[in-house]
Amino acid sequence: MKPTKLVLLLTALFAFNALYAQDTDEATTVRILTFNILHGATTNGDFDLDKIAAVIHETDPDLVALQEVDFKTNRARNYDLATELGWRTKMAPLFGIAMPFDGGGYGEGILTKVPILSSRNVALPHSPNNEPRAALQVLVQLESGDTISFIGTHLEHQENSSDRIDQVKTINQTFASCQYPAILAGDLNATPESEPITMLKKYWTASDKNETLSFPSNAPRIKIDYIFFRPAEKWQVVETKVICDEIASDHCAVLSVFRLVK
Repeated sequence: MKPTKLVLLLTALFAFNALYAQDTDEATTVRILTFNILHGATTNGDFDLDKIAAVIHETDPDLVALQEVDFKTNRARNYDLATELGWRTKMAPLFGIAMPFDGGGYGEGILTKVPILSSRNVALPHSPNNEPRAALQVLVQLESGDTISFIGTHLEHQENSSDRIDQVKTINQTFASCQYPAILAGDLNATPESEPITMLKKYWTASDKNETLSFPSNAPRIKIDYIFFRPAEKWQVVETKVICDEIASDHCAVLSVFRLVK
């Protein structure tokens, strides 16, 4: 029995809708990686940017938040690490300075496969004897045409310091009111039950409900590396996993895959 014209038309329409839905999902899917890169060193004590780049390349992210990023310092052999890793991974680099250091600068980095519409580097509060910190934000345009906000940061590491609380307050005040769907990623130097993370969760949702461990990379025992998003209803978490390369860095990288909800 030959199919009728109506059946053929409905079949073609179904196939078109399925293909369109798949294309739309791909256009609104964002792969996010956060990675503390140990200022370009490896845990073997040598300097091998290809090992760091391999972790990034293999996870195929659209946006990467990098912490402990050196810009033309002596210890990093005068490399601009964000640019070098961008070149190795075929991603566009951006560096945000937190402080002058060792003949150059030290701070945050972002790598992106999607176009940057604007950027800003926000200094975070710190005690006089502690390292300055920063939060680097970009507004980017997805393949779908949607604009999102992406923020990378690295909070104070001193165990008993109150700086993390002050830094989280500034992050919430500065970025939580953004008109665009937002993702916040970085090494927050705080465990899930800590006050800074509790404060963040008033405005942001963690991508990893299982709170998988991320430090140290050779035998992870605590979670201090995170990816957050807001508002909760605008994002669907497809996947989150931890990538531990014990040579590339002392931190594991964290990957989250999101779908923007229309």
